[in-house]
Parts: sequence; structure tokens; C-alpha cells
Amino acid sequence: MTADAARRAGARRAPLLLAAGVCLLAGLDAALLLLGLPAPVTGDRLPQVHGVLLVLGFVGTLVALERAVALGGRWPYLAPGALGAGGLLLLSPLDPAVPRLLLVAGTAVLVALYLAFWRRQPSAALVAQAAGAVSGLGAALLWLGGLDVPRLLPWLAAFLVLTIAGERLELARVALLAPRAEPAFLACVGAVATGVVATLMWPATGTLLLGAALLALVAWLVVHDVARRLLRSTGLPRFSAACLLAGYAWLGLAGALWLLGGPVAGGSRYDAVVHAVFLGFVMSMIMAHAPVILPAVLRRPLPYHPGLALAAWLLHGSLALRVIVGDLRGIRGAWQLGGVLNITAVLLFLLTAATASVAATRRPAPDPVPADPRNIR
Repeated sequence: MTADAARRAGARRAPLLLAAGVCLLAGLDAALLLLGLPAPVTGDRLPQVHGVLLVLGFVGTLVALERAVALGGRWPYLAPGALGAGGLLLLSPLDPAVPRLLLVAGTAVLVALYLAFWRRQPSAALVAQAAGAVSGLGAALLWLGGLDVPRLLPWLAAFLVLTIAGERLELARVALLAPRAEPAFLACVGAVATGVVATLMWPATGTLLLGAALLALVAWLVVHDVARRLLRSTGLPRFSAACLLAGYAWLGLAGALWLLGGPVAGGSRYDAVVHAVFLGFVMSMIMAHAPVILPAVLRRPLPYHPGLALAAWLLHGSLALRVIVGDLRGIRGAWQLGGVLNITAVLLFLLTAATASVAATRRPAPDPVPADPRNIR
């Protein structure tokens, strides 16, 4: 593909990325409302759709778009298109059933994408990612059926946790895993999926199983992920490795809270679990992978910039303030301040990434090195 063709392909995908971005900004606006603080946009619906908007509308669209680009063809783009449209329509006055149906359609097509990948080349990584997509479809169907978001939390968490874990396994295989590593990984995936399903029928037992399974999965990732080796490097590899390891720590905390405390349906412990998973783990993974994934999707460079690391550490520091001091110790001021700084960190990352990408795109290409006259014949 020529450079011009690549740029045109990236431009065609930009509206899907824009839809995900609008879902993110609306979700951050809703976060301010849930913190009891003034927000640019107010509305009764925003706080109610906050979680699903961010998980399926924002991250779901990003995941589906990346998978559609990797598979190629036109029909795979139905997945990010339906998820992005569903997320945007959650912000409209339309009957809520319409965006919920679109989210079901988008996750269903995402499952079909993984079936297409499986026909190309089966792998343990695809099993995990497909299990994640099925969890996302289950969450969308249950929400369409009227189940409230706290009951959906394990399904939404499994959607992104298993998707990301499968991607990390693909990279870990480069390091020549031990023969028992993949079976152990699949056992963790199976335990997570079993725990998620069990939370519907036996909430206490299912939540304990899910917490233990997440801790086992975190242990596997910490042991086998290449991030531990890259932490000694510099620049982008070190930044990505630090984000990955910090994310695993937050996922481990969420697993421990589920294992030790059982089901959560509201209050400070619910806030701690939700944001440990979706901010501490998922957003950290997005930050780690953005400099690689976004250029592949948009065909625009995203070089590493120290501002990205500043945003990442602001995210983790403010999340510690929010969860450990605010939620787990019951200090409301720390909870609110941490939440505001969480939002600031995400916005700082977006601004830094956009600025770095635009600057790299406008930077003129280096002049070619003059040929040595002695080599001219």
C-alpha cells in the first residue's frame, strides 16, 4: 500500500475513532456528575449510561476497529460502526432500546470476527479474545433485557480483561513460552468465564471464583509477559512496560476485593472495583498500546513523548488517592479530588498524543543522503 493509499484508509477509519472519542468525553462528563461536581453537560441519562458508554461505546469501538483493520474487508467494520453508533445514541433522547440493540449487534459481529480469525489460524490467544467478545455480547444482551449495570459488571470486566490478556499472550509467545504456559493460561481464562456466568446464578460463589481467577490470571501475566524485561529499557518500551505492570497491579487489587469481599452492588467498594479494573487496568493498557495501535489504524505516526508518561503516572497516582484513600478509607474529599485528577490524566494523555501525532505528521522528511560520486557509474 502506498503512503497516499494508507492515509486515505486512515481517513476513512477516522469517523469511527471520532465516535469512540465522543463516547469517552461524554463518559468523562458523566463521571463529574457522579462525583457530585459541576460538569459541562448535564442530564439525567448520562450518569445512568456512564459505565456501558465507556466500556462498549468507547473501548469496545476501539477493540472492534483494531480487529476490523487486522482482518481486512468491509463487513468487519460493522462491529465498530454499530458499537460507536450505539454509544452515541445513548446520549440522544431516543428510546433506550435502539442503542442497546446496536450494542448487541456490534458485539455479535465482533464475535463473528474472532470466528473468522479462528478459521485463519486457531490459537490460545484467540480463545481468550473470543471469550472476551462473548462476555461483551452477554453484557449487551443482559442490559437489553433490563439487568442493571452492577449485575453486568463481571461481564463487562471479562470483555476487556480477556481481550487484553489474549493480546498479551500473542506477544508473550515471541519469548518462547514453556510447554505448560498456554494450558495454564487457558485454565485461567476458563475460570474467569465460569466465574462470570456463576455470578448470575450464585452471586456470592461466582464472585469469589471470579476474584480468584483474576488473581491467577494476573500472576500468569506478570510471570510470562515481556514487560518485566522491557522495564530496564528506555523511551517507548519502558513507558509501555511500566503501564502494563501498573495495570496488572490494579487488576490484582480488583480480584482481591472480589475474592475477599464478595459481590458489590454500590457504595465505595463498588467504586473501588470498577475503577481499579477500568481505569487502573484497562486505561493503562490503552496508554501502553496507543503508540503502536493508533498508527496502524489511522496511518498516522504517534511517537513517544514524555508527556505520555506524565499522564500515565498522574492517572495511577490519582487513582491511588481515589481508591485507597477515598474509597477504602472513606475520605470523600480524596475520592472527589482523585476522580477529578483521573479525568485530567485521561485528557492530558489525549492532548499529548494528538499534539505529538500532528507534529510528527507535519515534520518534513529528512533530506536524502547525497550519493557518493565514487559509486556513480
